[in-house]
Amino acid sequence: MALYASSVEYGLHCLLFLVSSSVSTKTNVADVATFQGISPAFVAKLFLKMKKAGLLTASEGAGGGYLLARPPEEITVWDVVSALEGDKTLFKCTEIRLNCTLFGASPPVWAQKGFCSIHAIMLEAENRMRQTLDSYTLADLAHRIERKAPKDFPNQVNAWFESRRARPRGNHSYRKKR
Repeated sequence: MALYASSVEYGLHCLLFLVSSSVSTKTNVADVATFQGISPAFVAKLFLKMKKAGLLTASEGAGGGYLLARPPEEITVWDVVSALEGDKTLFKCTEIRLNCTLFGASPPVWAQKGFCSIHAIMLEAENRMRQTLDSYTLADLAHRIERKAPKDFPNQVNAWFESRRARPRGNHSYRKKR
């Protein structure tokens, strides 16, 4: 069961490339999309949502692009989830408890009182998940990747993006995932 769409995963990966690139260098959607192997239109939608949520800043025109709006230590995973998925709940209680055949058309007061026990547990789990996601930042994720990847990987990423910036506009392409 997927709780969040793949947009959360792609959004986080895209932001991590902004973390790893030079802080003052703007990155355009086409380059991030090409690097990830996904559609620029999809990345543009993600970036627009994250810009509206205050996670990114953008500038247009030649040399334009996106930057993180705040330091990576101040952007939590929950900030990204919330920006891309909204503040939807993960569980919707339909109050099945009120439909017990023993109650007929009128459930007793004790059955109607308070939250459904199942709903209460689901809310607790959701709150714990949000707290966990809110306790990790983009910087935390970037450090995990740094520990896992070869030491030269950040340099390779930056070199790739620099080579893209050096290209004349209009020569950006992307490969579709199959």
